[in-house]
Amino acid sequence: MRHSARLSPLVLAVALAFGAGHALADTPPSESKVLGSITAQAGQAYDSLDSVNGGISIQRGATVRSAETVNGGISIDEGATVGSAETVNGGISIAGKVKLGSAETVNGGISLDDDGEVSGDLETVNGAIRIGARSVVAGEAETVNGGIRLDGGVVRGMLRTVNGDITLARGAQAGGIEIEEPNRGWWNWGSEKLPRVVIGPEAKVSGPMVFKREVRLFVHATATIGEVRGATAVRYEGEDAPE
Repeated sequence: MRHSARLSPLVLAVALAFGAGHALADTPPSESKVLGSITAQAGQAYDSLDSVNGGISIQRGATVRSAETVNGGISIDEGATVGSAETVNGGISIAGKVKLGSAETVNGGISLDDDGEVSGDLETVNGAIRIGARSVVAGEAETVNGGIRLDGGVVRGMLRTVNGDITLARGAQAGGIEIEEPNRGWWNWGSEKLPRVVIGPEAKVSGPMVFKREVRLFVHATATIGEVRGATAVRYEGEDAPE
């Protein structure tokens, strides 16, 4: 008896459903909430984590394509891999040995511990940025109202702020530094604190340092810097810069 080469509709439907099930099983899960926190379990893979009112915790060794919230902080444990981390009202805490694409917040600081890798930028508006020893940021580190501190880390791009200090501790490296002029109003004219910029022992700034407002600039005798615009460097020796 000769069999038809055509599949019956029932057989075809079963085959498609079976294949779709395998495709869905291969896709990392996503999680979304309006109220409440979200946790990416240790060692697991996720696509997107989205919350409105709640923090996001990414446990040790987890892989997450994107983590985004509005009102809440984001914490990333050691050894995790995260494509992007974004919040509006909250800080972003990144443990050691993390691989990260980028981190961005509006009201909160960003802290990156030792031995991390960031392929993009670290950005905030109202908050400080700290980068630990041997961590490397391929992009820029930028804030408006906050300081930037490199504790032996490397930022290949620019360090940018308006109202904040910048410190490169021993052995830290940056591609350049820029401090913008603030928007002054009649209520605070002449009252703001001058930013303090310290290029510490054996630190290096490979590109220009551009200051569009008055700053106090201290450069260690063993540091290496490029062109300086808008400020006069004060050389110092010893571990700590003058106050």
